This record gives sequence, structure tokens and C-alpha cells, in this order.
Amino acid sequence: MTKINLEVAKKLIESAEQESKNLGVNMVISVVDQGGNLIAKHRMDDAWIASIEISQNKAWTSVALKAPTANLADATVPNAELYGLTTTNSGKIVVFGGGIPLVADGKVVGAVGVSGSSVPNDVKVAEAAVRAFENNKVPVR
Repeated sequence: MTKINLEVAKKLIESAEQESKNLGVNMVISVVDQGGNLIAKHRMDDAWIASIEISQNKAWTSVALKAPTANLADATVPNAELYGLTTTNSGKIVVFGGGIPLVADGKVVGAVGVSGSSVPNDVKVAEAAVRAFENNKVPVR
């Protein structure tokens, strides 16, 4: 079974940080395993303090719901199917972009969560980590 360990998390964070630098913003990047447990968190210099918790919750949400957090926004507005979802799980559910699951062999094996800029930038930085994972730029055990 594929596992996200610290070595893998560091490589994902490195790829995400490079994209963040390309965008000219400082971010917080979190990586969790398949159970939503934190493997690593990286706060770039002067990144928003609020993003420390937000990034981890984005990653946790992606694992817990096996979906990118960006996919949840429309379903959680008033009168939508999942309205109120953000009040569950001790408030850990995040329904805006920046959390993306890591999938290997058709199974969610972890996730990355990014916070610190606009939602489109958070998504771009998270996607950089996912690309590194999918392109086998990181050793996975």
C-alpha cells in the first residue's frame, strides 16, 4: 500500500513552495496521510498565521471527503444539498479551494492543503504538489 511519509511530504512541500514563490506569495502548506493525520506543515516566512490551521483543515477535509475542497463550495451554500456541512466535525471542514487529495492506485492515500493567498492561488500551489506526486517526482512507499 502507498503511504505518505515525511520524506514524501517534504518533496510535496518543496514543489508547492516553488510554485508559491513563482506567484510571489507566502503560503502555509500541510500534508496529511490517509487518516487525515498531519505528516508535515511548512509556513513560509511572513505567511498568514490564520493559514496554519486553515491549510491543515483543507488537507483533512480532502481526505475525509475524498474530494478537492474547491468541489464543495456550491454544495454548501444555503438551500444546497450539503448546507451546514461546515458546522460538522468540530468545524474542521473547509469548503473553498486549496485542499486536494493524493490518489494512488485509485485510493486516497493523503492530501495537501494550502492557504495564504487568494483561492485560485491556493489551488495552483496545491496542484503543484499533486503534480509532483502524480509525476512520480517523489518516492512513495
